Amino acid sequence: MLLNNRQFGLGGLPVLGDFETRSISAENPTGERAGGAKATPQGQRDPARELGKGWKVRPCITLQPGTTTTLADITGCGLIQHIWITVDPKAYRDCIVRMFWDGEETPSVEVPLGDFFACGHGLRTRITSLAIAVNPSGGFNSYWPMPFYRSARITVENQRDEAIDGFFYQITYALGSLPADLGTFHAQWRIGMTRRDYPEHIILEGIRGNGQYVGTYLAWVQMSDGWWGEGEIKFYLDGDQESPTICGTGTEDYFCGAWGFGEPFTGPYTGYPLWQKEGERVPKHGLYRWHIMDPIRFHTDLKVTIQALGWWPGGKFQPLTDEIASVGYWYQQEPHAPFPQLASRNERLPR
Repeated sequence: MLLNNRQFGLGGLPVLGDFETRSISAENPTGERAGGAKATPQGQRDPARELGKGWKVRPCITLQPGTTTTLADITGCGLIQHIWITVDPKAYRDCIVRMFWDGEETPSVEVPLGDFFACGHGLRTRITSLAIAVNPSGGFNSYWPMPFYRSARITVENQRDEAIDGFFYQITYALGSLPADLGTFHAQWRIGMTRRDYPEHIILEGIRGNGQYVGTYLAWVQMSDGWWGEGEIKFYLDGDQESPTICGTGTEDYFCGAWGFGEPFTGPYTGYPLWQKEGERVPKHGLYRWHIMDPIRFHTDLKVTIQALGWWPGGKFQPLTDEIASVGYWYQQEPHAPFPQLASRNERLPR
């Protein structure tokens, strides 16, 4: 039985099919049938030393410095349905999550861990949405469906010079036949400073193929006083050059707020969950917009940008020099174009 559209959401819950549910965690690293809770206590400091095998012996792992750890290495056809991770915030910008589908050499997902879960700036931010949920205290959840036809591999690289203890994770997926024309999940991270002479941040550029754009997350560092969100988002589709096909009317408008937001909020499809200003530190903002009900379709190519504009006295737009980090999320049929070089650890350090 093929996995059909009804089985991607609530409508699929009553539909029974020929699928097998698997879940990978530190207690079952391969996700194999009857493969969980097999570790045995090690030494006199192990909390399970008196209870023995089967009693929370290996609930988490340690990410060694400068190493890449494979969290999931799945063979077959199926769909990742849920990813849960929790770890100390020091890992949020210093650890990179990558995802590879169907034996590809370059990742379809390459994003700092926290930013992937809409927690930029190395900060925990509580979020309640359909695609991403971040629950107290720092429970990262992704509900983006991630299909694969031959294999799926998820890794996390620790770029710190110290070990990160207490990395907990659970990756739940279903093995079974899929329709032949599904797009695979992609996410790309970028960071940069806008300029006075051209205050624009590129969210995505050089995307080639047939697909649909499904989400934006921005971690915005405001470098000047006053309002910062007059800039427009622009989507250049299928050969657009100077002028985009889709042009927004302002930053808060794109994130489905209005008139400068006024206060943080979090919702199923959109949110402004982070507004932070502490003492003399620069203000920080976090915003997400999931195009779950309104995906932006492209057939050959895609570019996405957003402007950084405030106000000069006298009612004139002020070009801003702000730091913007972004994640663009989309689905497309493979192959995908290689991603640009990821910013170094020093360039990613939170301000």
